[in-house]
Amino acid sequence: MPSDTPTIDSSLADMPKRKWLRAVEAVAEEDGYFQSLGKSHFSAFIERDTTLLVTFETYQGMHALSDKAQPLGWDMVRNHDWSHLCLASDGDTWFRAEEVYAYFDRLIDDGFFDEFEQVLFYGAGPCAYAAAAYSVASPGAAVVAIQPQATLNPRITEWDDRFADMRILDFTSRYGYAPDMLDAAERVFVLYDPREKLDAMHAALFTRANVTKLRMPFMGDALQTDLLEIDQLDPLLQAAAEGSLDTARFAALYRARRDYLPYLRNLSQAVNAQGRELLLEAVCANVSARMSAPRFARRLERIRARRQADVAEVATASG
Repeated sequence: MPSDTPTIDSSLADMPKRKWLRAVEAVAEEDGYFQSLGKSHFSAFIERDTTLLVTFETYQGMHALSDKAQPLGWDMVRNHDWSHLCLASDGDTWFRAEEVYAYFDRLIDDGFFDEFEQVLFYGAGPCAYAAAAYSVASPGAAVVAIQPQATLNPRITEWDDRFADMRILDFTSRYGYAPDMLDAAERVFVLYDPREKLDAMHAALFTRANVTKLRMPFMGDALQTDLLEIDQLDPLLQAAAEGSLDTARFAALYRARRDYLPYLRNLSQAVNAQGRELLLEAVCANVSARMSAPRFARRLERIRARRQADVAEVATASG
């Protein structure tokens, strides 16, 4: 093999898009295949063991979330020798394209998913919608959907004004309403921050007997990034694939947030907005005792100084 041939360990960062696509194609075709699906989508399959991870990702997301500008699923290939099927889009398309429908039709006809012992569909945001919607192609699969939209059909979700310009997409035809496409899945996990109103409203539409909702309060609107930064996306997907993920297991994984400053800042801001100064003091004291967090230490000093001043004022007035 020529030394300049890309491998799954190669960095694909800083490549022009056309060269990047050729590199992904070269890596996939070593142990699988690459297939263009119209102008805005492609699939890349790497075959390894009998666990298959199906990810839905965007070109832009791969560059933003991976230092190597690779599909997130390639980490699972490297770390666990999983097989991986990446469905990728250029921009947020919700994978609503005839070429994608036809591709999954072919996978079903070929019995592709029957070759694997475990199949896990994964995505975040618009890609979580797609992971849920296309999971119907593999009955018995598991699904992890982070902040999924159920549909952009305004007859159902007219309250969501974030993607109004994408309502032109057809969400009423094949693979359309994501919650209904989950009926054949064995287990589904929907992750969201209940304080993010529109995400929570979409999550409510996924209420099904086989769906477990995993809440991430005070984390915000970029949960996939947060899970990557606290190093919990890999174990989360592992647990989902092996069948050990439940609310208790997730709670154990999610404890990593206790050392994650963005979460701690969100929590302290919410407590401060509620006017709960004693609780805010406890939060700041806990964080300051465990880690280097100058902002929390300064706030703790201000709270305690203010209390001392109040005590002194009361003492002066009563004397």
